[in-house]
Amino acid sequence: MYTTVLMLHSYWAYLVLAMLVIASFNALTKYFGDKEFHAVDFRIALFTLIVSHIQLLIGLVLYFVSPNGFNNISANGMGGLDAFARLLAVEHPFVGILAVVFITMGYSKHKKKLTSKPKFKMLSIFYTLGLLLVLSRIPWSNWL
Repeated sequence: MYTTVLMLHSYWAYLVLAMLVIASFNALTKYFGDKEFHAVDFRIALFTLIVSHIQLLIGLVLYFVSPNGFNNISANGMGGLDAFARLLAVEHPFVGILAVVFITMGYSKHKKKLTSKPKFKMLSIFYTLGLLLVLSRIPWSNWL
């Protein structure tokens, strides 16, 4: 089960990263270009929200079935983790949750705005923050 969930989490991450880049770029270019908010913009934001939440759920399952997550902390304690083990057991999950919180906040805040410019502003800020957080804690040595 562990290897299946790990592979799913790793490959789904490509979709999440692609959608975050697309959604952030879309929101930023349309915000600075003073474009109107259309149904396609809503769909991009919604699909990004959905794939990021699915990634979070897969990651939470992985955290508890992986020897590198909760089991590593239980066996070695926080003081027994080296830098890479800490990245996998603490930093990656925490920052991933934080990124999904920002994405969710951006999506929720953009729905409350009535005009295009504030909608794109909320999506630009929060989706880009989510993207930066995700990029900061990807275990690049394991992923590529």
